[in-house]
Amino acid sequence: MTVEQTIDDCREVTIGTAPQLKALLGIPQNARGLVIFAHGSGSGRLSPRNNYVAHELRGAGFATLLVDLLTPEEERDRRNVFDIALLASRLNMAADWAEHRRELAGLAPAYFGSSTGAGAALQAAAGDPRIAAIVSRGGRPDLAGGSALAHVTAPTLLIVGALDGAVVGLNEAAATAMNCEHTMAIVPGAGHLFEEPGALRQVVDLAIDWFRQHPGVAA
Repeated sequence: MTVEQTIDDCREVTIGTAPQLKALLGIPQNARGLVIFAHGSGSGRLSPRNNYVAHELRGAGFATLLVDLLTPEEERDRRNVFDIALLASRLNMAADWAEHRRELAGLAPAYFGSSTGAGAALQAAAGDPRIAAIVSRGGRPDLAGGSALAHVTAPTLLIVGALDGAVVGLNEAAATAMNCEHTMAIVPGAGHLFEEPGALRQVVDLAIDWFRQHPGVAA
């Protein structure tokens, strides 16, 4: 399935004014929630893997918002790509934007974070009662920082590939700092990018199940 096939039911939107962030919004009929994607370093709204996951989430009844958390100019400074606080602030901006969109009224927001984006999602969710749930795919939750992890209240699922040794350990360590409902799912035979046959499908199934279990309540 190509990127074009996975975004054919989405439309381009812009978030904010200074800066203005590009995003892809897809809303299925009778949506049961909104999943906001936090991409990893060097990735964005056109990420093939995240668009595949988003396409499947829409098929399961969830609206999706894939956001470029940095402008093209900001991406040229590699320090911004790893600035977790900056990325988290952009996710807060996306959640604020969604809260005031008529077509998203009544949909509680959740985060799906990959790689460094998972750390940003957890930091953004700390102390934000709007966030219904969080899923991390091959993420670096440790980058959120111990204080933020301790203040996350959204139920969190950490998905890691069994072959992604160092990241497995980092996820285990981060989980010990979390006080919210959380669990860790290790996908057998999968590496960091879940490129192995059937690996990303397992991520999709785990994510859909988690979001269905934790729909939250919109403000």
